[in-house]
Amino acid sequence: MKIVEDKIKAVFPDLAVERIAGSSRGDSLQDIPLQTVDGSDFFTQEIFEKLTTGEADIAVHSLKDMSAEHFFGGNVFAVVDRDDVRDVAIFHSSVNEKIKNGESLVIGTCSPRREEMATGFLQKALPQLNPEFTVTSKFIRGNVDTRLRKLDSGEYDGIILATAGLNRLLHSEVDSPAIKGLLANKLIMILPLVECPPAPCQGAIVAEANPATEKAVKILEGIGENELTDDCIKEKKIAIEYGRGCLQKFGVTTIGYDNKRTVYAAGKNSDGQAFAKWYELPSISAKEKVVFNTSNLMGRFFDYEYFNFDRKIEQRTVYVSNYKAINPKSNSNNAIDQINQKKVWVAGTKTWFELAKKGIWVEGCADALGLESLRSVFAMPLIDISTDDVCVLTNQESEQTWQQKGWSAIATYGVNEKENEGLKSFFAKADIIFWTSYRQYEQYKSVTKEAALHCCPAGETAALLRTAGINPVVFPTIKSFQQWRESSIPSRSAA
Repeated sequence: MKIVEDKIKAVFPDLAVERIAGSSRGDSLQDIPLQTVDGSDFFTQEIFEKLTTGEADIAVHSLKDMSAEHFFGGNVFAVVDRDDVRDVAIFHSSVNEKIKNGESLVIGTCSPRREEMATGFLQKALPQLNPEFTVTSKFIRGNVDTRLRKLDSGEYDGIILATAGLNRLLHSEVDSPAIKGLLANKLIMILPLVECPPAPCQGAIVAEANPATEKAVKILEGIGENELTDDCIKEKKIAIEYGRGCLQKFGVTTIGYDNKRTVYAAGKNSDGQAFAKWYELPSISAKEKVVFNTSNLMGRFFDYEYFNFDRKIEQRTVYVSNYKAINPKSNSNNAIDQINQKKVWVAGTKTWFELAKKGIWVEGCADALGLESLRSVFAMPLIDISTDDVCVLTNQESEQTWQQKGWSAIATYGVNEKENEGLKSFFAKADIIFWTSYRQYEQYKSVTKEAALHCCPAGETAALLRTAGINPVVFPTIKSFQQWRESSIPSRSAA
């Protein structure tokens, strides 16, 4: 509510604003899962009904809680703000001990989507200190501080919340002290966008007006954020394709990458069928083209040399750029000993899972979108990591590149190129090449066709290709390129 009030005052400084507080049906149904109750708009209906009665001129909602039927109905809407869209799992301090003992962890959630995707992810992402531990879910309701108190008391081993709600409470002078107290000594994991996509429009605040109230419509036109509104419209429309209501077991979210935006949807649809789909990917034709995806043959490019790690990591946060940065042949090297004393973030979920196998607690990942994509995440009050206090663990060849970009970096391994005549023949035939690293391009650029179209994932590879004078077609991730490749069905393919 205050966010909208502040925006109105900023755009219309002479306008008087009066807040009208109210409760919803969802607030009163604290003891039962809403998916077991008929109806929709449990948290928004009583609020938008005040527009019909003339009690209010503008209604303010969390857009995640509003049905598509109402959002695409006859009223006027403007998305005025959107915080981080991710979910966060918050754990009691005893969780590692329970994992070591092979116990069952109870995770509180009232969302079928989170129950479907997040609990399975946590089973692989938590430190694998004992193969016998299990992750189960248990119904929980109540506002944020109520749920945190239930976690604090030990009623749950973990709970899953929206980061946006926590961030807004931590920004509040009134609420922040209590929330910080409840978060003290807790362990957190920011759930990845691709493995655990959030609910459509999560984190978005929307203002609503009756179209007949011209003054209110004018205000919404002044305070709305067009790009955010467009994003949310797309997410709501795509969500309709897969199901509606509180029983949703899928997520839909907008992901920014390389100055572009894509929508990603994944989970199970209303028929129980699993799906994962990227929308608005680059439009290129593969008709009668030979496509070579280097990710299909990753093991053929390089050998790796591991160093005796004897350097001290001064920073409090470590970003592991590749799981190979932690020696796979050792479970007790100096790097792991130091990392276990740090906040740990990683490039993607493959690295996350590999570190979890070594008993390392990982707070979050870049979803394979590159470290730069985490700057806004690090700045959230929930995370509060200074980018100056991050050390990148990387390979010897990339250490200097990271340092030139302003990041502290330490090399823990070396990369040695393999000679492979078979790969040369693939590159020589390919019309479209998807590079997963700049080193691949450096090694094989001399045998590629002059007219070849170069593609790559977002992040460091795209930046280095541009530095080399290549204007690549950038996809969000390797998986998104694979989806494009499968849907394009070219007549022939190198790999």
